[in-house]
Amino acid sequence: MNIVVREAKDGDARLLAELTRAAWAGKVSVTSSGHRETAVQVAEHLRAGGGFVLLVDELAVGSVRWLPLDGDARVWEILRMGVLPAQCGDNISQHLLEAVIHHGLDCGVEELRLAVRTDQPQLRDFYSAFGFELAEELEYSHANPLEPAPSVMRRLLR
Repeated sequence: MNIVVREAKDGDARLLAELTRAAWAGKVSVTSSGHRETAVQVAEHLRAGGGFVLLVDELAVGSVRWLPLDGDARVWEILRMGVLPAQCGDNISQHLLEAVIHHGLDCGVEELRLAVRTDQPQLRDFYSAFGFELAEELEYSHANPLEPAPSVMRRLLR
């Protein structure tokens, strides 16, 4: 299995939208805005922050994005990470998370944050293994107001 993580480009917006919708199908609550992801929204995210595409044997199977926190470019919020169902169980999503961590370090980012939905508590252990800690005092700025507020986890990079 040849695994490659590459930076997403503007032309990847439609691909990332499709990957997000497919990766989240059946795993994330149907009320999540990720199920209605559009290439226009993804392109805005890529311009404001960035993203990565996960390839296995040259086939795109996952993606992740990040955005700088409003008012503080030294803090990035990780969002929309997902891997296609056929690849789940292969422990390849860690490559996406590691790519964001290393890129954040290279860019001088001080902190990474991500949200854990209330219907996916098992992800806390996964993120904890990468140095993320629960930060109950923080609110996720991209939270869907129609759903229960997610827990925020953070990793300090400096």
